[in-house]
Amino acid sequence: MTRIIINTALKKYQKQAVYLTIDEEQMAEPEVEIDEEMLSVDFLIKIVQELPERYRMVFNLYTMEDYSHKEIAEMLNISEGTSKSNLARARLKLKERIEALRSSKMEEGYGK
Repeated sequence: MTRIIINTALKKYQKQAVYLTIDEEQMAEPEVEIDEEMLSVDFLIKIVQELPERYRMVFNLYTMEDYSHKEIAEMLNISEGTSKSNLARARLKLKERIEALRSSKMEEGYGK
């Protein structure tokens, strides 16, 4: 019975998920200007969608849906440690992506 509930919840989550198609031109030049004080919601959604699926699922379930690592582990049939690790790696990848874009914007500014 528990497995049925988990599978139903996962199917619902996957149906609600927003998938963006990104071509190489979009990856080469981000459309969103990065403001040091506030990153746009569209930009943040875009970089979250670029995460590998295992990281993205844990990130979304933990940060957006407020599930615990124990609940996520049960839903995804992984250990709690794996859930925590995937969340940490997702956050690191997001941080690296934002910092890389910020530094490229700064370099463009110096080149003018």
